[in-house]
Amino acid sequence: MTGQFSKLERKSIEPMALHIKGGNVRAMQRFISDVVWDKKVIVTKYHEMVNEDLGDPGAALIFDETFFPKKGDESVGVAMQYCGTLGTVENCQVGVFAAYASPHGYAFLDKRLFIPQRWFSDQYRVKIEKCEVPGEVSFRSKPQLAVEMLQEVAQSEVLPFKYILADSIYGNSPDFIGAAQKMIGKIYFVSISSETLCWLRTPGAPIKVSDFAKSLGSFYWYKSTVSEGAKGPISYEFTKSRIILYENGLPGKVVWLIIRRHRIKNKLEHSYFVSNAPISTRLNLFVWLSGLRWAIEQCFEETKTELGMDHYEVRKFRGWHQHILTCILAHFFLWHLKIRLGKKSTVHYHIAV
Repeated sequence: MTGQFSKLERKSIEPMALHIKGGNVRAMQRFISDVVWDKKVIVTKYHEMVNEDLGDPGAALIFDETFFPKKGDESVGVAMQYCGTLGTVENCQVGVFAAYASPHGYAFLDKRLFIPQRWFSDQYRVKIEKCEVPGEVSFRSKPQLAVEMLQEVAQSEVLPFKYILADSIYGNSPDFIGAAQKMIGKIYFVSISSETLCWLRTPGAPIKVSDFAKSLGSFYWYKSTVSEGAKGPISYEFTKSRIILYENGLPGKVVWLIIRRHRIKNKLEHSYFVSNAPISTRLNLFVWLSGLRWAIEQCFEETKTELGMDHYEVRKFRGWHQHILTCILAHFFLWHLKIRLGKKSTVHYHIAV
């Protein structure tokens, strides 16, 4: 971590070990890639520390993935797949992360490496062995990996939370929504695709949420300033409606549909969300939740730019997880210092509901 906190441009193991007095490159490589850490004990203790500094009953759990472009094909889970960092299909690894945001700050909670299904075919058997992927690891979709983390946080009862936020890959997943729906007293607010089908009432043919958005007159939209940008206030228009989701050809859950729109170069851009919030929920809660996912984006940006999260050269399954874990701990340590030193938080969390 001393190396991660340094001003080194490249924060992979070798330059960090050479930079630190008494550093040993081979010993550090072995420590990250080969030594077996007790992940369960470390994460449990870490969550207790997060709770001490950031814990709040009104906190949110946020789920999202980030991407690590790679040149070679020997690293665990690397494949030609969509890389959000570059916006195209590229050779990369994908990590699914859980983060925690409260009025006191934000931090990562846990991570999973997404390993594409083809890695579990006979064609990849040699690579699986070379990367030392444990035998009990099997293919899990990104939403299924997120569900594992959600359930572990909820079952441990270490960190209080009220909201569950996620992107559309999770919002359109029956696995993820089903798990979130079972969380008693929790409110999920997740993105969905524009192609999602629903009913405003039954019977009748279902419609796309994008078609519903286009049918609404200006009277139904509420304008709200969500943040201050470099060129002035950033405003969006919002609307909400109760809908019945289309599930396997039949009417499914009754939820809130929240639509956000803004104009870019004379073109209206829409974003769509669903939530199981109570029927009495006011629109301003949804407006607030729609901007809260920025916290995990901040975690990604800060940990990559300041702590070398994407500078690693490890190839093994254990090495990836233990490198990322050190980054998670280092990022939280900076929040811990900020709180202990009495620095004012930049987290805009409160809203009148």
